[in-house]
Amino acid sequence: MPRQRRVGNLLALAVLSVLTQRPMHPYEIATTLRAWGKDQDMELKWGSFYTVVRNMDRHGLIAAVQSVRDGRRPERTVYRITDSGREELVDWARELVATPGAELSRFRAGLSVLAALHPDEAVALLRQRLALLEEGISAGRDALAEHLRTVPRLFLVESDYDLTVREAEAAWIRSLLAELTSGGYPGLAEWRAYHEAGLPPTEPTEARGRSSPTQ
Repeated sequence: MPRQRRVGNLLALAVLSVLTQRPMHPYEIATTLRAWGKDQDMELKWGSFYTVVRNMDRHGLIAAVQSVRDGRRPERTVYRITDSGREELVDWARELVATPGAELSRFRAGLSVLAALHPDEAVALLRQRLALLEEGISAGRDALAEHLRTVPRLFLVESDYDLTVREAEAAWIRSLLAELTSGGYPGLAEWRAYHEAGLPPTEPTEARGRSSPTQ
């Protein structure tokens, strides 16, 4: 069960990870996060960035060490990570790595209403998605191999994970397409009849009450 965090926005986790390197002011933190590609690893809502930083300071996860001024620019506060912040970073990392959670995707949302599409259109769209996935996977694997020449694998493990998940998705789509195109998919005839003859498919009511097997 995920624990209640003093600052639950994932931006806080990203900020803590950056400040383990050295003290920085907020603009430098944001620049570093983008340079590290953290906005690709987690959902970062930049509009709340400064609010998150202030809340982290208020809860003792970070602390101001000095204020600096660069020319005519406004004064900037430099923050360091506190011992409490390091403990939070480690504890949060442990939770995220060890505990599965509900991680819903746009694709899952689309699959949940797949019946709204004609089976033939669904097949065409799944093939389109598969082609784009395969193209992205190929380019991603090439890029990862190139990065691994100069960057330790530990710092690219999230990219390897992402590519592996995409490969698993591609394999699942191939399997689904095989069932749909062979005519062996359960309920395919009823699904087709819904679009071609106006006969709505029935959905078991008890199915909607079941919890996800991933939860």
